[in-house]
Amino acid sequence: MNRAAVPAVASAPGGHFRWTVCALLFFATTINYVDRQILGLLAPVLQKDIGWSELEYGFIVTAFQAAYALGLALFGWLVDRRGTKRGYTLSIISWSLAAAGHALVRTPFGFGAARAALGLAEGGNFPAAIKAVAEWFPRSERALATGLFNSGSNFGAVFAPAVVPWLTVTFGWPAAFVATGALGFVWLFFWLLLYERPDRKVGLDPGELAHIHSDPPEPAGAKVPWRTLFRFRQTWAFVLGKFLTDPIWWFYLYWLPKFLNTKHGLTIAGLGPPLIVIYAMTSVGSIGGGWISSRLIRRGFSANRARKAVMLGCAVLVTPIVTVSRTADLWTAVLIIGLAGAAHQGWSANIFTTASDMFPKRAVGSVVGLGGTAGAAGGLLFAPFIGYVLEHTGNNYLIPFLISGSAYLVAFAVIQALAPRLAPVSLDEPGARAIQ
Repeated sequence: MNRAAVPAVASAPGGHFRWTVCALLFFATTINYVDRQILGLLAPVLQKDIGWSELEYGFIVTAFQAAYALGLALFGWLVDRRGTKRGYTLSIISWSLAAAGHALVRTPFGFGAARAALGLAEGGNFPAAIKAVAEWFPRSERALATGLFNSGSNFGAVFAPAVVPWLTVTFGWPAAFVATGALGFVWLFFWLLLYERPDRKVGLDPGELAHIHSDPPEPAGAKVPWRTLFRFRQTWAFVLGKFLTDPIWWFYLYWLPKFLNTKHGLTIAGLGPPLIVIYAMTSVGSIGGGWISSRLIRRGFSANRARKAVMLGCAVLVTPIVTVSRTADLWTAVLIIGLAGAAHQGWSANIFTTASDMFPKRAVGSVVGLGGTAGAAGGLLFAPFIGYVLEHTGNNYLIPFLISGSAYLVAFAVIQALAPRLAPVSLDEPGARAIQ
């Protein structure tokens, strides 16, 4: 690992507009998670009003996940071909309309269709956001920027239960869907007003532009088809890493409240404080994991060494989760889960950034979309497995948490085997061979 190969980073760029871009991505991710969480929060009310069965609710949840998996790949392709600004605009208009559209439906099938539309459109968030980070930040700052915007998912997880119940009680559940859907259009105003690629941004400080472009320049080239990307070991490293670890986050999102209820007897009224602590810890992990990686690069580490050091550390910090199903004390369990969630988000900030480390900007959206699709597909496989295990073990969570505690170490080994140096690929050389 040659420290001398790391490009010099400007110590005092002339402006800070790139962090405004990061703030836009943070709020978009917050809205993304508010819109996807509202159904779970309102499920008891909707089940009473709409009259769906548990099986029908399961199909509604599956409709979202399956459409989200497809949307990640499609929007990754679209963002690379139409640009970050257009791709993100289409995504958030579509998902905001779909979110508000839930207010119009009154049948289980209608909710399934609305969730599928929401999942398909929300697939644009992460491919567009990661591509925006690649456009606006040098490699030394990308993990920190990714960690910051990705922490919006945790903020959304806290914001939604604080606001949605009040909206429902005060104005009714249809108004809650309309209000949260409208947030996307508020964000869209600022996105269209403020966002442009750095080389096209009017008034951008020349010093900041030089800082953004301080990495070695990328050669221009044609758009990259998926079939080309699948020829690279680096693509498979990212895709398999997401496939193995994203399902763990879905497990936390869907089963954590049920686990706390089953194991520790928490009712809906008592879930608030533990969940707030857990998601606060995950926010620290998201930002901290990105900050450490970026800090190591500024201290002279290669991107490969910095990313891998943080990812391995996060993989190790997850492992205590294997004991949580046998932990009798509630707050000890909360801290163990919070640590695992924080480690996941630190891992996530860095694995996302490896896509822009290994691939040119014109292919980043597609690679992130393919990895996100693999992660969502893994979640679709893991969810019924968890249900089967819980049903046949009397709600014993030992096996799901054993898998959760070991998945990251397995994923790290796979990534290290396939991309031992996170070597950038050359998409335009004959045979499209990786640069070693």
